[in-house]
Amino acid sequence: MWTAGRVTGILFHGVLAALVLLGARDVFFQYEENRCSMTYMFDYPEYLRIKLPKKISKRYPAYELYLYGEGISAEENRNLILTGIPILFLPGNAGSFKQVRSLGSIALRKAEDMDFKYHFDVFSVNFNEELVALYGGSLQRQTRFVHECIKIILKLYKGHEFAPRSVAVVGHSMGGLVARALVILKHFKPELLNILITQATPHVAPVLPLDQYLADFYSTVNHNWIQKAQEIRNLTTLSVAGGFRDYQVRSGLAFLPSSNSQNCALSVASSAVPRVWASTDHLSIVWCKELNLATVRAFFDLIDDNTKQITENPQRKILVLNHHFLRYPGKLFEERPESLTELTEASVWINIKTSKWSYKGYNESDGKYFSFSLSSQRKSFTHIYCQNSILDTNSWIFGCVNSTSPKCLQAIDLSWNAELLPTVKIVTLKLQDYPSLTHIVLHVPVVNGIKFTLDCEFFNEVSRTVQLPVTHLFSFGFSSSKIILNSTGLIHIVQLQHFGQIYQAFNIFIESKCQILKERKPSVYQLHIPWSHEDSLTLSQDSLTEISAKLHIAQPENDSTVPLLKIYSSSDCQYEVTVKTSFLQVLGQVIRFHGGTLPMYIISNILLAYRRQLRSLVSTGQCSDFVPALTKAAKPYKIEPIAYMIKFLLGLNWFKGLRNSELDRVTVNNQDLWFPFVSLILFMFGTGIAYWGGILLESSIRLLSSLQLVLTRPSGLPSDNSLITRLRFSVAVSMFFLSWTTCGALAIMMTYFHYIFKVVNFHSNLRSELSVCNAPIKNPEPKSDDSENEGRNSCRSEDCPSEARNSFSTTMANDSIIDSLKMHVTVINLITWIVLLSCPSLIYWLKNIRYHIRLDPDPCRFVAVILIVILGILMNTSTTKLKSSKLLKIAAYFPVLFSVAAVVFAPVYLYQMPYFVIIPLFLHSLCSIV
Repeated sequence: MWTAGRVTGILFHGVLAALVLLGARDVFFQYEENRCSMTYMFDYPEYLRIKLPKKISKRYPAYELYLYGEGISAEENRNLILTGIPILFLPGNAGSFKQVRSLGSIALRKAEDMDFKYHFDVFSVNFNEELVALYGGSLQRQTRFVHECIKIILKLYKGHEFAPRSVAVVGHSMGGLVARALVILKHFKPELLNILITQATPHVAPVLPLDQYLADFYSTVNHNWIQKAQEIRNLTTLSVAGGFRDYQVRSGLAFLPSSNSQNCALSVASSAVPRVWASTDHLSIVWCKELNLATVRAFFDLIDDNTKQITENPQRKILVLNHHFLRYPGKLFEERPESLTELTEASVWINIKTSKWSYKGYNESDGKYFSFSLSSQRKSFTHIYCQNSILDTNSWIFGCVNSTSPKCLQAIDLSWNAELLPTVKIVTLKLQDYPSLTHIVLHVPVVNGIKFTLDCEFFNEVSRTVQLPVTHLFSFGFSSSKIILNSTGLIHIVQLQHFGQIYQAFNIFIESKCQILKERKPSVYQLHIPWSHEDSLTLSQDSLTEISAKLHIAQPENDSTVPLLKIYSSSDCQYEVTVKTSFLQVLGQVIRFHGGTLPMYIISNILLAYRRQLRSLVSTGQCSDFVPALTKAAKPYKIEPIAYMIKFLLGLNWFKGLRNSELDRVTVNNQDLWFPFVSLILFMFGTGIAYWGGILLESSIRLLSSLQLVLTRPSGLPSDNSLITRLRFSVAVSMFFLSWTTCGALAIMMTYFHYIFKVVNFHSNLRSELSVCNAPIKNPEPKSDDSENEGRNSCRSEDCPSEARNSFSTTMANDSIIDSLKMHVTVINLITWIVLLSCPSLIYWLKNIRYHIRLDPDPCRFVAVILIVILGILMNTSTTKLKSSKLLKIAAYFPVLFSVAAVVFAPVYLYQMPYFVIIPLFLHSLCSIV
């Protein structure tokens, strides 16, 4: 019968689990649809396997190198007479070498359009779809193989007139990290790698640091990347993040560390890339047509006409990448545009004397020049803004240095300052930056019947800039911040004050009221984050538009800039901007940035319940169920203040000499002001998950025991015997041998299922024994003498057999089995998380068993050896010996210590989680035998 406390606990933990699901929904199911176009092949794609030297094939039997081709190009490549420019594609975690086909197909079609003046040979590496994001033991092997592939590729061009000396690399996900890791190889020559483009690669830290090898690999790569900055100064790196649709790798991890030289490294979110303007998920970033077009255009613009290969000039490379991935002005790239030109064409010249001007046109026989005089505007205005809807126009706005009406003898092409937005090109010029200019000239070419518009206005920046404080994090969307833009200008700038933390998330509602609704032009809303390239653009023709505002990277401490909402509007519209805190998106941000630490918080809660059970054995001699123990023990106010104090102490100068780069991520800093709030949320989420996980585990054991009672005949309750028998010793030795010769995770998994089988057998035998006296399995509470006499008398009915009537010792034995069963359930609950986190290495071993029987390196081998011993003791002992141990009082303190440690070190040491469980269980097993 359920008590009111049990019902309340179910409701409370049900709400916590629901909040986790709601927050996860914001992360995994974005409201924004996938706006990327699929890349299609015009011919059947073919992958030509490159024959590797026997020495390389023997050393790396699971890896291969392929050359991509289609149709005629695939036939021409069969003889490996290559004359193009080599590009090497590296797939990521569980990625296929066939993912290269989008990039390879677009590069081929681009070369066809240029009559094969230049073309690229696109190679791809087959990493056997290894789970390198979860198992780091093969990352160094992959890196060494890529080095060999680069040398093999360059040998294919040996003897050619324009033989390449380097290879361009495109890496997806962990493939980008492998490419960066080339610099840590002892015999790698940096000049072999010319340009590196990574897609959704977690550069800063692993998404889930599940083993020591993964954490060490990241530490080594990032450390050497900084130390060898001078050696790799000619290597240009571009990192493209997927944005908020990428729920596997958040964009903050994909941005290159700020310590890299700004002259050779660039990071950008796909939502900010011109002509892409879309967030991509982790897989679509590979086949997104718009992004591949930008990448291929950049590659072709990087070609040096003299060497017929990618340029080795770092300045040109970074200019090209900026042109295509940051600020595309809507014109072809020119390395050195002419600074002065003469506008002497026989076109119509029109002088404009108003501060706001608009022109609509269709087809014109001759082009037109519209001239604005700056002398009459400088005193009243500070900026000029122009927008042009002719997207294929190259040079369209000029500044006159020397003008004679109606022509401009010397003009500066200002269209390089333009920026391409959806449906329009815009340019905003600060007049003070051009003191020598006398006129601004707009050129309208012949457009062949295409409808277009030109709009310009002079304005004061102060009059178009308004400040809008965002709502407080704890308002939960019940309050709002609102502002009305009464001006009818073409551009409005809204400064979002106090918006700089990653835990802040808002819904911005923009309501437009336009005078003319039929011919209303779409408005463009740009959320600009000044400290990182993570802008997002929204195109809307609706009267009410909702925009999601949240950050990939928190505002740096020394940065005083403010996020901006830029509204590129119609001149006949007025706007009302409203900001509200989105509670669900706040939860989504917490899960996005800290979801990987949830297992540690779950373990922390289970350890608290485990400690409650041990203390119950000390005080009452009986063990409570896991779920009631968790409900009573999981008190965040007992853990969070201590954890926060430890983090604060670790952040003091006294501990600087003891800290490393990973431990620095644990400490509390001034920027992370909301950490206690976030940690509290994660702890409560962990409580809810541990609660329902415990209920699921207990229900599963009952179900399996019922099934066993139906299928088999109970063998009876176990009798007290020696801990070590010949059978148990043989099983332990076989598990040791298995873990040492094959895979430690396999031994952990088999020992885990052996433990579950024993517990299910205990449970079914106990149910069979108690069913004789119609006694249910219940949680025994401390009983008085009268209740004990009543319990003994309950077996004296005529329905009970004569052997059970006066068997007080049997009742006590059954109670001991019940206590042991409850303790076994908690131990299984703890071991379950060790098993889950060891699964990646087991999957990796299973996929590569045909190449290597023994997993090397194995992150779980040492853990397996210890667990085999501990679980071998625990599954064969009862709480009777445990209660009589003198070490039990000491052992009962350790779970809470490691519960606090799990909360403190959750952001970094996820791979150390098994030891947070093993040490308390080791003391438990020690109490069972001492």
